Amino acid sequence: MFVAVVCCELHLPQSGSLKSKRRVVHSLVDRIHRRARVSVAETAHHDLHQRAELGIAAVASEEAPLQRLCEEIRRLVDAEPEATVTAWEVQVLEEAG
Repeated sequence: MFVAVVCCELHLPQSGSLKSKRRVVHSLVDRIHRRARVSVAETAHHDLHQRAELGIAAVASEEAPLQRLCEEIRRLVDAEPEATVTAWEVQVLEEAG
């Protein structure tokens, strides 16, 4: 079993309030979850208007499908016009067992 964990940092330059940030972040989280069928959550920077961190996790029996899934998720995030990716870190872990 393989587990992919993605940490995605976002800059939201047009967000002037937490309400506008939440609108963009929740929309993106919902879109990623619906299209990629992965677990997604905002994991940091809850009190900042223009920064967000998303944690994304997926499980598969092989590594290659996880790599393709992470590439698909990156395309979804890059397509969000109100957010810019400032950091993208992918870890693929293999269960030893």
